[in-house]
Amino acid sequence: MVSLKSFIVANGLTLLPALVAGSPVMPRYFQGKLFSRDNLTASTVEAELGPQLSTGSLIFGPDDSEWANATSRWNTLVRPDVQLVVEPAAESDIAKIIKYCNDNSIEFLVRNRGHGITSALSNFSGVEIDVDQLLGVTIQADSETAILQAGTYGAQVIQALWDEGYVTTTGSTPCVGLMGPALGGGHARYEGLYGMVMDDILHYNLVLANGTEIGVNETSHSDLLWALKGAGHNFGVVTSIVKKIYPKETDTWHYHTYTWTQDKLEAVFEALNTFHKSDNGTTPPKMGVNYGSIIMNTSISTTEAVLEWGFNYAGPADEAEALLEPFNAIGAVTEDMGDVSYPTISGVTSDDCGSANYVIASVMTLEYNVTAERALYDHYIAKVAQYPDLATTAYLWHEGYATAGYQAIPSDSTAYPHREENHLMFFSTAVPEGSDLLDTAETWAKEAWDLWNGGQPDRQPQTYVNYAAGHDYETLDSIYGYESWRLDRLRSLKAAYDPDNRFRFFVPIVSDSA
Repeated sequence: MVSLKSFIVANGLTLLPALVAGSPVMPRYFQGKLFSRDNLTASTVEAELGPQLSTGSLIFGPDDSEWANATSRWNTLVRPDVQLVVEPAAESDIAKIIKYCNDNSIEFLVRNRGHGITSALSNFSGVEIDVDQLLGVTIQADSETAILQAGTYGAQVIQALWDEGYVTTTGSTPCVGLMGPALGGGHARYEGLYGMVMDDILHYNLVLANGTEIGVNETSHSDLLWALKGAGHNFGVVTSIVKKIYPKETDTWHYHTYTWTQDKLEAVFEALNTFHKSDNGTTPPKMGVNYGSIIMNTSISTTEAVLEWGFNYAGPADEAEALLEPFNAIGAVTEDMGDVSYPTISGVTSDDCGSANYVIASVMTLEYNVTAERALYDHYIAKVAQYPDLATTAYLWHEGYATAGYQAIPSDSTAYPHREENHLMFFSTAVPEGSDLLDTAETWAKEAWDLWNGGQPDRQPQTYVNYAAGHDYETLDSIYGYESWRLDRLRSLKAAYDPDNRFRFFVPIVSDSA
C-alpha cells in the first residue's frame, strides 16, 4: 500500500514541514515584545507587507472599489470590524500575512464568501484575509483525488468536477465557500453515498496561528486532523486540501417539489418519518436530500401557511417516483418535477445567497415530532398575524439528508459529534433595516427553538456548528458534544496549537483572548 506521504510527493503536492513530535507549538509572538500599530493605513501595509507577497496580491481599505464586495456578509447582523483587506494571490502568502499581523499586534480573520452567522465574528477588529483569488481545482493523476484551494466554493467545484466526469461532497448552497462548511462538518446532497464534506478530505495544508505551515493528515499531526473535522475554525487557516472525488454515476438528478396546505401537515410529517427509516433504517442513499418549509405563500392563502417541500434524487425519475409514492398520495395543491444535471439541481437553493439582517435559531433531531410541528405551525401563524413586517421572510426550515454514508463513519473518529442526528431545522426571519423588531425576532426564534426541543424531551439540545448563531442557549456541549472527553480533547489541542487563542471568532472553544 502506498503511504500518504508517497502519494502526496508523487502527485506533486506540497508536503509542508512537520513539527517536532511531542513538542509544543511556540507562537512567534511569544518570542519578543510586540508593539502596537494603531490606525494602520493601506499604504503603510502595502509598503511593509506588499513586497513580501506574490504578484497580484491586493491590499486595500474602505475607499477602494473592491471593499464592499470583499467585506460583504450573508447575515448583515454579523459585522466584523474590518480595518484593511489583504487578498493573497498564492497560498504561501497567507503565512506571511499572519506573521506580519503577529509582529504588529494585529488581529486577523479569514473570509471565504462571508456566510458565517455566529455572533462571535462581530468581536473581530483587524485585518481580513480574503481568499477570493485562491480558486484552484486540480484533478490528480490518480483520478481519485483533487486539490482544492481555500477560496473555492460550491457551484465552482461542482461544475469544474462535473465537466470532467466527477463529483464530490460539497455544501448544498452553490454560493457558499467549500472550506468553511467543511471545517464544521458540511452537510449536502451526496452524504448518503460518500459522507459529509469533511469525511472525504485526506490532507490539509494549514497555517497555524504563529505562521508555521504544516501538513495535516493521518500520518502528520493526526491529532489535529481529528479536530479539523468538526471544530476546524478554532485551529488554523486551511490554504488547500486533498479531497476524494468520485466518477459521476448518473447524468441527471430528479427533483419533485410539492406544496401542501396545512391540513396535510400530520400526513406529511408521518410520511417523512417513515421515509427516513425506509431503507434498512436509513433514508434511501440516492435520495440526497429533501428540503421543506412552513412558510407563507400569499398566492395560495393570506391567512394560512403552507408546507413547501422538494426532493432531490441522484438518478432517473422512475426510481425516484417509486420512492415518492407515499408523498404523491397525500395530494398537493401544486407540484413540479423534472430531471436536470447535478450542477443545475445544486442551484435550486441559490436564493439563500441574498444578504439581510437574519435572525436564526437552529436545532437537530432524530425524527420529526408531529405534535411539535403542529404546535410550531400554530405559533408561526399567530406570530405572522402579530408581526406582518416579519411575515414576508419568516419560515420554519427542515433539512432531511440521506444518512447512510456519514453515519457509517465512527462518531469518535472526528470532532463532529452529531452523526446520529437525522434532521437539521431552523427558524429564520429578516429584520428590516432600521426597524425596532430585532428583539421581537429574537424572541420568536427562541420560542421556535423551545418548541422543537420540547418535541424531544428525553434528549439534550443539539446544535450544528455551522448553524450556530451565538445565542446564550447554544451551549458549547450542544455544539461540540456532551461527552466530556470531546471538549477536553479540543481544549488540549487548542492549548498546543493555538495557545494565544488567535482563532476565536467562529464558535470559539475558548472565548477570551489569552
